[in-house]
This record gives sequence, structure tokens and C-alpha cells, in this order.
Amino acid sequence: MTGKVREASEIFRARGGVLRMSEALAAGISRRTLYVMRDSGTIEQLSRGLYRLAELDGLAAPDLVTVARRVPNGVVCLISALAFHELTMQVPHAVDVAVARGAEKPRIDYPPVNIYWFSGEAFNSGIETHRIDGQPVRVYGAEKSIADAFKYRNKLGVEIALEALRIWRARRPSNIERLLAYGRICRVERVMRLYLEATS
Repeated sequence: MTGKVREASEIFRARGGVLRMSEALAAGISRRTLYVMRDSGTIEQLSRGLYRLAELDGLAAPDLVTVARRVPNGVVCLISALAFHELTMQVPHAVDVAVARGAEKPRIDYPPVNIYWFSGEAFNSGIETHRIDGQPVRVYGAEKSIADAFKYRNKLGVEIALEALRIWRARRPSNIERLLAYGRICRVERVMRLYLEATS
């Protein structure tokens, strides 16, 4: 391992092992060194312009980590968020990510993503930051994710929202008021109340 590669590896380690090309360049790693590291297997390319030290343990959730780094202002939502909170039996085939209405559409070649445009309080409320594989990942909380599933029930299927609600209610404690507060924000409180009353 050359001195430059060793130094670059230390920079990667100091920043959690994952860097975007722009971050690596800003930290003083040259493109040439990055390509040498990639070609020698010192780093692996997770996505276009996103690299990770190969020596690290395998990622538990590589798609979420990749999307979180490529779309730092996005929030994991809908089926991906429900799966993260173990509120669905669905296996996401793409990462659902919310971005603020008016923001530039993220360009990601891999992993597959579904972009949803949220605005105002519907975008900003209910965001939690979880550390996944050492990286911060923004995910909507369980109650906000259920409210979003009801809001998008015509696109996702109402059975997904009902399944999430049923699993969530089986857990103790479940905070109905917080759930309904997110329902108000997403303008689905009345619909959610109907289903809550029908299943109580």
C-alpha cells in the first residue's frame, strides 16, 4: 500500500468509511488515488460517485446507507420506512425517499429509488435520524410512516396501510394521539379514525 493510499484510507476511516467523490476531493484525496484504491479493491463503489472502505464489515442496509449519502436532504418514507420499523411484510424493491417539493430531483443510478415530493409540515415532521452501519440515515418515525401510507393508499394499496396499523396497534404502548396528529398533518385523520374505530 502506497503512502497516498494509506493516508486516503485513514481519511475514509475518520469519516465513517463512506465518502462521496466530492467529499474525498475536498479532504485532499486525488481522483487518481481514488481510482487506484478502487481498482486495487481497497475501496468499493456503492453507487456513482460514492465509495466505501472494503475492509469494513458488510453493510446491514446498503441501499438505505447509499441513498442517505446520495440524497442527504431526503427522508426514507412509505414502504421503506414501514419495513425499517418492521410494520410491513412487504419487501421493498426500491428505496422510497421523500424530498422537499421544489428541490432538484436526485439522480441515482443504483439502488433503485422511488422519489416522492412532500411539502411543508408533511415533509418536515416526524423525521428521526438513525445510525445504520455507522452512517446517519433520516427516516420517518413509525406513526408518521403509517399516516403517509394512508395518504398514499390509492398508490400503495390500502391493505399496506391497514397492515402497518394492525402491527403498530399490537405493540404496547402505541400512542393514538401522536398517530392522529400525523394524520392531521397528512390530511387523513378522518380516514384513519374510521379504520381505528373499525378495528378497536
